[in-house]
Amino acid sequence: MERGKMAEAESLETAAEHERILREIESTDTACIGPTLRSVYDGEEHGRFMEKLETRIRNHDREIEKMCNFHYQGFVDSITELLKVRGEAQKLKNQVTDTNRKLQHEGKELVIAMEELKQCRLQQRNISATVDKLMLCLPVLEMYSKLRDQMKTKRHYPALKTLEHLEHTYLPQVSHYRFCKVMVDNIPKLREEIKDVSMSDLKDFLESIRKHSDKIGETAMKQVPGTQDLVDFSPVYRCLHIYSVLGARETFENYYRKQRRKQARLVLQPPSNMHETLDGYRKYFNQIVGFFVVEDHILHTTQGLVNRAYIDELWEMALSKTIAALRTHSSYCSDPNLVLDLKNLIVLFADTLQVYGFPVNQLFDMLLEIRDQYSETLLKKWAGIFRNILDSDNYSPIPVTSEEMYKKVVGQFPFQDVELEKQPFPKKFPFSEFVPKVYSQIKEFIYACLKFSEDLHLSTTEVDDMIRKSTNLLLTRTLSNSLQNVIKRKNIGLTELVQIIINTTHLEKSCKYLEEFITNITNVLPETVHTSKLYGTTTFKDARHAAEEEIYTNLNQKIDQFLQLADYDWMTGDLGNKASDYLVDLIAFLRSTFAVFTHLPGKVAQTACMSACKHLATSLMQLLLEAEVRQLTLGALQQFNLDVRECEQFARSGPVPGFQEDTLQLAFIDLRQLLDLFIQWDWSTYLADYGQPNCKYLRVNPVTALTLLEKMKDTSRKNNMFAQFRKNERDKQKLIDTVAKQLRGLISSHHS
Repeated sequence: MERGKMAEAESLETAAEHERILREIESTDTACIGPTLRSVYDGEEHGRFMEKLETRIRNHDREIEKMCNFHYQGFVDSITELLKVRGEAQKLKNQVTDTNRKLQHEGKELVIAMEELKQCRLQQRNISATVDKLMLCLPVLEMYSKLRDQMKTKRHYPALKTLEHLEHTYLPQVSHYRFCKVMVDNIPKLREEIKDVSMSDLKDFLESIRKHSDKIGETAMKQVPGTQDLVDFSPVYRCLHIYSVLGARETFENYYRKQRRKQARLVLQPPSNMHETLDGYRKYFNQIVGFFVVEDHILHTTQGLVNRAYIDELWEMALSKTIAALRTHSSYCSDPNLVLDLKNLIVLFADTLQVYGFPVNQLFDMLLEIRDQYSETLLKKWAGIFRNILDSDNYSPIPVTSEEMYKKVVGQFPFQDVELEKQPFPKKFPFSEFVPKVYSQIKEFIYACLKFSEDLHLSTTEVDDMIRKSTNLLLTRTLSNSLQNVIKRKNIGLTELVQIIINTTHLEKSCKYLEEFITNITNVLPETVHTSKLYGTTTFKDARHAAEEEIYTNLNQKIDQFLQLADYDWMTGDLGNKASDYLVDLIAFLRSTFAVFTHLPGKVAQTACMSACKHLATSLMQLLLEAEVRQLTLGALQQFNLDVRECEQFARSGPVPGFQEDTLQLAFIDLRQLLDLFIQWDWSTYLADYGQPNCKYLRVNPVTALTLLEKMKDTSRKNNMFAQFRKNERDKQKLIDTVAKQLRGLISSHHS
């Protein structure tokens, strides 16, 4: 029972499914019916489904038949009407055909016109399209033409900008055209061409500023504003911008700096003859200044083309090379005026570069070295000046015949003498021409030293010290040597030496005025600490002492010359009654000479006179005792005694004032005592009193006495000349032998 119910339920369910499928088939597009049918065949009841499908088809056929039967009369009527319409349609067709033929005939020209219009419209569209394309291409061509014009006129930076616009803005819009491809392919070449041309312009610029550095530096050293306006820097800027845009700025910077370093080395290489003229130094400095003015301008007008480190490196190199060159070339210079001009040029050079921010302390330090060289050249120049003054001087007191002449001299040299001022004209200054001339030249030297110290940024104390040290060198070395050379000249006369002593005395007194002169021009008081003192006093004292010594030497030489004229007959038996002629002439010479010494300081005249007398006495003693005189007679000794008396008479006459009593006669005391001993034959007194402090013949040396006695002993033996003494002849020889023996005893005991 239950199985029957289940079967019935399944049958109903299948029937319902089949009914759904049938409805779906009826309502679904045939293209999509496949899945529906597959569901039927996938099941097991397709037989029953086919039966239902056949039943459904028969039902639809019956409905179609009913419908056709219902509408059949209407269909017949429609056919009848359609047959009627066919006849009318044929008539209409004929009419349309006829109308069409007429229309075709009538519209043939219109068709032709329309065809022409069609062609025109096509051309119009083509022209419009062409215009549109040309409107796209024209800016490209215009930009390219502009590019070529800019390159032709060497406007390279605008050309590069145009190229950038052409490449990135215009060409992409028309990139499918062949001419654009040519342009695109040509762009790298154009860039290289712009680079090459701009680099060529830069090279021309570098060559131009190398050639014109001299002019640039000359203008800058004149402190003229706008020196950089002399140079067109646009090639540098253009090239820098171009290389920056092209991404090659570093390459450009390296090239620029490398080339400028090369130019710097060329500029810093001085010409071999630079030291010969100031223009040589000026051109050298102008080129250096011109170089660094350009670099300074580049530093401040470009961003990083050159930097401060690069400039400082170049300046350090330039400074060292410049200083080395100046040291070398200035050492060749012997003209102080050129050295002074060079100093002024270096100061201008340093000040100019300092304005542009370059450190120049080393240049001023080097100027201090050149100052020493300048001082040396001044000393050499003034050595010549002093030599000319001393050589041309007449070594005579300056005569003046009018007040004007007198004032001129005292205007040149600080001299005051109340007594001389009171004297009527004509009158004479005590000194010769070289005194005011030398004094004036010392002042000129001081002025020359002062000129060099100007603009060196030195303190007044430093200037004062420099002037004093240089002046001391002038006095102690240059002037001193000049005076010594004059004093030591072979042909110098006593008159000249006397005048030199007088002159140096007055110059010595003028040293305080030179001190005041330096103080006035430097405004540094002598009492200031570290202030050097002038050594002029020492210089003139030394010169005076040398002149004095030369006077003494000269006098002695003159005495020697007279003594060479002495012609004693040492074997004469005659007793003379007057002094020898040579000695009379000698005494006359000494008198005239010492008369010239009136203007000398007292001690100088006295020393000269004493020196002359001592030298004369010594020379006479040597003449008497010289080995060549082996024998002499009492007559010769008497003549010699007359000559000595003449000398003593000269000493007593006071040839120069200031000697006390018989001081000058003491120069001849050795001769006097020796001659008295022999002429008076007072051996008993000599031998008895020998060694006593107050003995009569204290100045007679036993060796001297023995030597002279031996000469007379030989004469006595050969010529028996001792008869002149009017004593016992037999005892004379014995006495001589006895005296000689005793003298030898004295000598022996003295030595032991």
